[in-house]
Amino acid sequence: MPPPVETAITGENIALDILHEDDQLIVMNKPTGMVVHPAPGNREATLVNALIAHCGDTLSGIGGEKRPGIVHRLDKDTSGVMVAAKTDAAHVSLSAQFAAHGRDGRMQRSYQALVWGTPLPRLGKVDASLARAPHNGRKMAVSTHEGARHAVTHYQVRESFLDGQVTRLACHLETGRTHQIRVHMAHIGHPVLGDPLYGAGMKSRASHLDDTATAALEALARQALHAAILGFEHPATGARMDFEAPLPADMARLLATLESA
Repeated sequence: MPPPVETAITGENIALDILHEDDQLIVMNKPTGMVVHPAPGNREATLVNALIAHCGDTLSGIGGEKRPGIVHRLDKDTSGVMVAAKTDAAHVSLSAQFAAHGRDGRMQRSYQALVWGTPLPRLGKVDASLARAPHNGRKMAVSTHEGARHAVTHYQVRESFLDGQVTRLACHLETGRTHQIRVHMAHIGHPVLGDPLYGAGMKSRASHLDDTATAALEALARQALHAAILGFEHPATGARMDFEAPLPADMARLLATLESA
């Protein structure tokens, strides 16, 4: 394993919603609108900038210059629980757990999503490999191409609203591909509300919402997806660690309007 590369990324004094911190790792509730690590167009105000300022030299270096401490990621506009490693040993352990995606019983990841329509069956699985969309590098797509990566999402209907026009799902990842839940839900005809990439063509459905729900959806201005639960085995002690983050205010407001409709 190569030695850590000294990062050129500067720390920024950005407040973190910390759920747990010890000498091995830090668990946070990532807000919407925050990019995880610097990239073209998003060089500042990322989670990595905040972590460098908060943790200093304690972050692991295995991720390389651009991703110190980062063992997994959430999309910019997806909120919820994330963990970062503060030692190389923790980085190795957590990375292995994420790679197994719960198949060895150590990792649990559960998302809350609001989707258009009501999936059937109400407890189901989407097993469809993913690859970069051929004509849009920003998007992923279901693919049978040889280079496509295996992807499986399990979902469960929690409650439906407006005679089944909108549904709240719990989604559990068996794999962790880019945009996986968003692509899989769109693939089965139930895209995530507010999704700018995979929810095209949903204007006709949105027109059936009442004024209050329409205003809440417009205020959301992002995909209604939240990483609610993250559970894993502590890298040093082996103890079970489980964390849950409440829905952010914008998504909670939309859900409340749907429940009262």
